[in-house]
Amino acid sequence: MSVLTMLTEYLARPMVRNALIVGTLIALCASLLGTTIVLKRLSFIGDGLSHVAFGALCIAMVMSLSDEMLLVLPVTVLVAVILMGSNEKKKIKGDAAIAMLSVGSLAFGYLLLNLFPNKRTGNLSGDVCSTLFGSMSILTLSDFDVILCIVLSLVVVLFFVLFYHRIFSVTFDESFASATGIRCNLYKFLLSVIIAVVIVLSMQLVGSLLISALIVFPVLSSERIFRSFLSVVIASASIGVFCAILGIIISIILSTPIGTTVVCINVVVFAVCFVLGKFIKR
Repeated sequence: MSVLTMLTEYLARPMVRNALIVGTLIALCASLLGTTIVLKRLSFIGDGLSHVAFGALCIAMVMSLSDEMLLVLPVTVLVAVILMGSNEKKKIKGDAAIAMLSVGSLAFGYLLLNLFPNKRTGNLSGDVCSTLFGSMSILTLSDFDVILCIVLSLVVVLFFVLFYHRIFSVTFDESFASATGIRCNLYKFLLSVIIAVVIVLSMQLVGSLLISALIVFPVLSSERIFRSFLSVVIASASIGVFCAILGIIISIILSTPIGTTVVCINVVVFAVCFVLGKFIKR
């Protein structure tokens, strides 16, 4: 059977189409927000929040909640708002706070799973591995999950398009933005909430340990070639979507883990952009 025939057969299945739709939308949102995160030197916030989400997810699993997102999402949003807030008067600065939360959440989450194994599966290593590195659950999404992801993705894209100039100002110079009348704290709060939502959604695709790759790699790849903020935003969104689609297709055909495959594609694309960037500068 040829690869094209196999791919056609797979794409005829609703679960594969749903996975491609959700994976593409998650990658698009992550790369859009990643532009602001990377340029504000907050790249590690993806790691920090994903590990907080892992800890909250472990608590939800121990409590046997019917819908784990009822706990994971509010906790992640709250921590995102705290981390993205002004650091000037804080005794613990942003990078140190992210490191503490990241390591602490992983440790407490894994400890809880050891003390109180998941009653539904009873498989500790499987629960931890799928949560950290992603699982094939993206192939078992319900129609409601797909619709929810589409709605949330539309909200993220509309927010970015409608408030593009304000996001640009807040990203590069908060002091100047405040002086021109922009409510920086409000936009930072909204960005925090949206970043937290995208990170929680991304756990379905790549797991909590690899989320930063979706946020950082497309932006870094586009920066090798482009210089203006708008061109970097467009290029990073395109690269993120391309890597997600190609990674999901390859993982389905070769039966490799979806999350790690998507991340590896991002690494390869970054290497290509890095080399192209060198030639362009010449």
